[in-house]
Amino acid sequence: MHIIQEEIGLPKIKTESATAGKNHAVFSISPLPSGYGMTLGNAFRRVLLSSLPGAAITGVKMDGVSHEYSTISGVQDSVLDILLNLKLVQIKKHSKDPETIKLSASKEGPVTAKNIEHSSDIEILNPDQVITHITKKGVKFNMEMIVEKGVGYLPASLRKKDKKDIGLIQIDAIYSPVLKVRYDVSSARVGKMTNLDNLMIEIKTNGSITPEDALKFASSVLRSYFDLFLASSDDVEPDFRADVDTVQEKEVEEQEEESKKETYTPIEILNFSPRTLNALINGGIGSIEQLVKCTPSKLANFRGFGKKAMTEVSEALAVRGLSIQDDGSDVELS
Repeated sequence: MHIIQEEIGLPKIKTESATAGKNHAVFSISPLPSGYGMTLGNAFRRVLLSSLPGAAITGVKMDGVSHEYSTISGVQDSVLDILLNLKLVQIKKHSKDPETIKLSASKEGPVTAKNIEHSSDIEILNPDQVITHITKKGVKFNMEMIVEKGVGYLPASLRKKDKKDIGLIQIDAIYSPVLKVRYDVSSARVGKMTNLDNLMIEIKTNGSITPEDALKFASSVLRSYFDLFLASSDDVEPDFRADVDTVQEKEVEEQEEESKKETYTPIEILNFSPRTLNALINGGIGSIEQLVKCTPSKLANFRGFGKKAMTEVSEALAVRGLSIQDDGSDVELS
């Protein structure tokens, strides 16, 4: 990590859920050294759009159809339009193995993704997606689809076709579950340092993976490639890199020191009489915090501090819900 992190601390990651629900989130990472917002943002965007696994329909068989330029009697859409609609069906698949799903419809009207029959290994994320319309009564629309899990985008032309699959129409597969990635870099400030970066990353998915998990997966992919360059255990210029553990320990120490700092409330605000006030100040008590730690026997040793002063102190502290410590002694004050 950049050595400047020792001065500004580790970057904090904040997550904000957007209005679209669990599939849409905005992440803020700050503070970062100057230029690192663009470096990290661009790397994350490229990996998120190209390297996340997802599921898609890769092949279709329809009764009476041999190629994508056919038409089906009693069905409103051409086969080509049906294939385009199938690409919009968003699927979540738990296992990696290919699976065949079926769709059968004979009722006049729209045919949607909720008509698809599938196993428990598959989830249809947008069941209201229209696939086609049946326009005549008595028409039977039957279709088989192959669902596969993959990464990125794979055109049909690059996939091998088995000669046994007669009537199978292969379609371009869009596996990526990420629908949108946007990042923006703005200025951040820590103390007097004003040239730092704040990175904002907006991620929207189709619901098969959360934006948080998408960001974690992208991070692991990037780290696996960077680790290739760290095969040797020898550190290069270690004095100019910040160790994460060291920065975290420093932050913990600073927090502990901050918590140890005692607040200082002057005893003058208690409106003591001049004699009582002088007795306390001459005894080294200048704040309320110091006063409540005193015991009756300690106050009795102060010059000029008598019974009247003790009563005055007890009443003034009681108004604030405070009191001096009780040491169990029975001190006689004049």
